[in-house]
Amino acid sequence: MKALLKKDIYVLVRQMKIFLLMMAVFAVVPSLNLSVFAIAYCGMLPYTAMAYDERSKWPELAAMMPYTTGDIVLSKYVLGWLATAIASVLSLAAHGILGRFLSVEYSMPLSAVLPSFCVGLIMIALTLPLMFRFGVEKGRMFFVLFIVMLACGGAGLVQGVFSADDVPAALQSLVGLGVPALAVVLTAVSVPLSVRLYDRQQYA
Repeated sequence: MKALLKKDIYVLVRQMKIFLLMMAVFAVVPSLNLSVFAIAYCGMLPYTAMAYDERSKWPELAAMMPYTTGDIVLSKYVLGWLATAIASVLSLAAHGILGRFLSVEYSMPLSAVLPSFCVGLIMIALTLPLMFRFGVEKGRMFFVLFIVMLACGGAGLVQGVFSADDVPAALQSLVGLGVPALAVVLTAVSVPLSVRLYDRQQYA
């Protein structure tokens, strides 16, 4: 699986330098909405990798190589998890640097980064099974719309709950615990479901 992940990273870096740079900039700018959006939007990178795979007929080649279906599917999940994690770390690092050395008002605490990271995981868990079942090209517009809506909704949730002064601490705690729990449950269901759906597509 490590080789599959390296292949996807290499392709994305070669083909999407500007996009990746934009996501990095969004993650570190002094805006909670943009940072949350960047973290969640990084969950789209597995779909881009899958699109390149389909275009180059990689699934047919992979079927002749010693990779299991689980390896192929899990590599895309790991790619999305890594991308959202890197964006989260960038946001936290920028918060520390800007807050300490530049004296700008930039609130991006861990209590806001963690739900943002979990929103990215939820996006991956909800959409990757459909991608593996129907392919990227068939559902491109639907999935992009769904992802943007979920990302913006997640950004609004984090902005409203963790930036407002009058939000009860109990509600913040509920969101802070409920969103990660939902991400874990959906991911646990999504991965084996994607494996079965990918198998079904391959032998359809």
